[in-house]
Amino acid sequence: MKTQLIAAAHPDAIALACEVIRSGGLIAFPTDTLYGLGCDPHLPSALQRIYAAKGRAMSKAIPVLISHPEQLTDLVSGFPEQAGRLMEMWWPGALTLVLPKIPDLPPDLTPYPGLAVRMPDHPVALALLDQTGSLAVTSANLSDHENPTDAQGVLAQLDGLVDLVLDGGTLSGGQASTIVDCLGSEPKLLREGPISFSAILERWNAT
Repeated sequence: MKTQLIAAAHPDAIALACEVIRSGGLIAFPTDTLYGLGCDPHLPSALQRIYAAKGRAMSKAIPVLISHPEQLTDLVSGFPEQAGRLMEMWWPGALTLVLPKIPDLPPDLTPYPGLAVRMPDHPVALALLDQTGSLAVTSANLSDHENPTDAQGVLAQLDGLVDLVLDGGTLSGGQASTIVDCLGSEPKLLREGPISFSAILERWNAT
């Protein structure tokens, strides 16, 4: 397979990316933290391609990125009011929430009861997600290799393994998001990030 590279600012870039996603392909694109590798979260064959391209263990769930809370309807079975408060405060941004998944999601997306979801704070990512809908997205690198911060770094690892790379320039390599499990009555911190857990708890318990 030949990997196509196109500037994210090119007028045809988003439309081309949508075509690739609809055909079950893989795209790499810039987000607010790093370059992500994405596909349709409802297509098992595309999800399996992500695992194969990265050499990723199948036991590792793949997070999903969205551009609007309305896109949660075909991903999660509902969420507590407190989780909605967190979304209002920090989306788009560096907060990943683990929410109860709907039963018919492919097990290749996540074999667990929860689904990790985030709304990235990057114009290219949001413009793309507006057109494609939600995407299953993990870092655009080989497993256990450095996360690339530019398109050439993506190609150095994944050339020939992905269909399309949207070149959004060099990213600053921001800190990975805070991950909070919202499956229970109280939030659980799964990974520390830019948003402190004390701020999460304060918002969660606000009346």
